[in-house]
Amino acid sequence: MDVVLVASEAVPFAKTGGLADVAGALPRALASLGHRPALFLPEYRRVRQLGLDLRDADIAFQIPLGARSVEGRILRGRLPGSEVPVYLIHQPEFFDRDGLYGTGTADYDDNCERFVFFQRAVLESIRMLGLRPNIIHCNDWQTGLIPAYVRTLYRNVPAIAAAGTLYTIHNLAYLGVFWHWDMALTGLDWQLFNWRQLEFHGKLCFMKAGLVFADRISTVSPTYASEIQTSRFGSGLDGLLRARSTELRGIVNGIDTEAWNPAHEPMLARRYDIATVEEGKAQCKEWLQAHAGLQRRPDIPLFAQIGRLDPQKGWELLAEVADRLLDSAQLIVLGAGHPRYHTLLDELAQRHPGRCAAYLGFNEELAHQIEAGADLFLMPSLFEPCGLNQLYSLAHGTVPIVRATGGLADTVVDTTPRTLADGTANGFRFDEPTADALWQAIERALSLWRDRETWVRLMRNGMGADWSWDRSAREYATTYDEIARTQRAAC
Repeated sequence: MDVVLVASEAVPFAKTGGLADVAGALPRALASLGHRPALFLPEYRRVRQLGLDLRDADIAFQIPLGARSVEGRILRGRLPGSEVPVYLIHQPEFFDRDGLYGTGTADYDDNCERFVFFQRAVLESIRMLGLRPNIIHCNDWQTGLIPAYVRTLYRNVPAIAAAGTLYTIHNLAYLGVFWHWDMALTGLDWQLFNWRQLEFHGKLCFMKAGLVFADRISTVSPTYASEIQTSRFGSGLDGLLRARSTELRGIVNGIDTEAWNPAHEPMLARRYDIATVEEGKAQCKEWLQAHAGLQRRPDIPLFAQIGRLDPQKGWELLAEVADRLLDSAQLIVLGAGHPRYHTLLDELAQRHPGRCAAYLGFNEELAHQIEAGADLFLMPSLFEPCGLNQLYSLAHGTVPIVRATGGLADTVVDTTPRTLADGTANGFRFDEPTADALWQAIERALSLWRDRETWVRLMRNGMGADWSWDRSAREYATTYDEIARTQRAAC
């Protein structure tokens, strides 16, 4: 099957979040299953700085944006380590900037114009390159207008009109909402600006366009697919999602099981696998404690947290339990975010010398070393569409403690007498977003950690599961096939 994937970021070209991991890995996995994927991205400034082999495809186009017309070009490359073609939309006015979506403190004022241009440029590129996709797979608000364009402006372009569309929600908290007069930039008929289609509380909403016009909708875990149909998590679009519930599917993300595999990672103090996890983790833990300036204590558990220091990640809950935790354990944190939590970590390190270490920023190599050296991983998110760090932890035999939301609920099986007996237990879960509920889960974990035989079983349960992209890609391929069959039946 010929599949065009469209995203605003993808590893290794540009990344701000989990979307980039999906867009960089899924095409490779689809290709390994025999499909023919192609990936479309903007050519950001940071893409050029990578020094990749990109070539001008010698194709230029003009995109109307309201009263003016903007020229763009296509550059062509490949996803590193694969034969998957990557097409990058070259337009310096829009994409030659330091940030992808904003300055770090505010979104760019012209994001509507930038991503209208990108979406129409992708469709023009498909036409001019002579591609004939069976499926156009769109991702998040930056591509939400494409399903609407396929049904309207491009309905008489056979190569595009024949394609089915899948729209994947990676995070419904980001809707792509703009001033209603920006509707003129899209080239779409103003009749579509109504409460059933593109209008959202008086504004233009890219996310809503994708949800209305795509043939199928997916999101990044089955539980998140259910959650976003509620008023609590639906961002005002829960009614629309309930109306399309039969066409909505949750598919858990995979991980790169070569890059995140303690048997292969070169930066680890000792490589290990499921058979040698007990000895391997002990050595990785000793190295990590020394590297981080923590006491070298094999007799107490080492907890880890990697990611944004943000209330959404459960940091208000962590702040309440941190002192109690450090009375009997150690904590290492890698990430950056709200200054309040930076200060909190500094104060914790002063109150608990040798037991708390924090690295404010991000370091890919250290992230691997922390996953390998820690005993437990803390992920008490208030919401989490899928989550990747719990999967990295499971792959390393690092036992996660998570709140049962989104993809965390779908991947972490709570440790109970029953799940221990049937071999499915791989972590600890709690339901209520409170510090007390988190602390009860931590206490259960601390108690079981002393039972080394059972703990090693728990680690091996996590390591033995299939967290690869092959599993996820097969589910996407099934969804593509369902869309294609529906398209053929409609013709």
